[in-house]
Amino acid sequence: MGTWATGPFDNDTAADFANALDDVEPETREAMIRGVLIRTIDATGFLAEADEVVAAAALIAAQCPGGEPVDTPYGPKTPMPAFPTDLRALADEALVRIVGDEAGTASNWVDPVDWKQWRTMLTRLRAVLAPAPPSLALFDVQP
Repeated sequence: MGTWATGPFDNDTAADFANALDDVEPETREAMIRGVLIRTIDATGFLAEADEVVAAAALIAAQCPGGEPVDTPYGPKTPMPAFPTDLRALADEALVRIVGDEAGTASNWVDPVDWKQWRTMLTRLRAVLAPAPPSLALFDVQP
């Protein structure tokens, strides 16, 4: 696998996934993204589609409040359909699997700085996909 940076589409596998999304009809794109997320959530052992999941999560997050647009030359060239909100939770759950897989994609980083940047990117994606619930102000109780 060729990896040239720490962004969601900065490796051969994710770039190929973007090309595959461009090659199918718009109505098929959601199914492709949903499929890669579900297969990763349900996987046992090696997470074969981790790079695709990160790319899919970035596409979903781009449509969420606070999400960053996917504006890399390696991402899809065609616009993505509006994704249903349930994909957010699936993407977050799949990212949890990837973050916890120390022997998988996380082991690709030889340089600790690159590893840290990659983990930061995953954390940002997760924060957009599954934002913390708003805090409720507690009652001001006086004696």
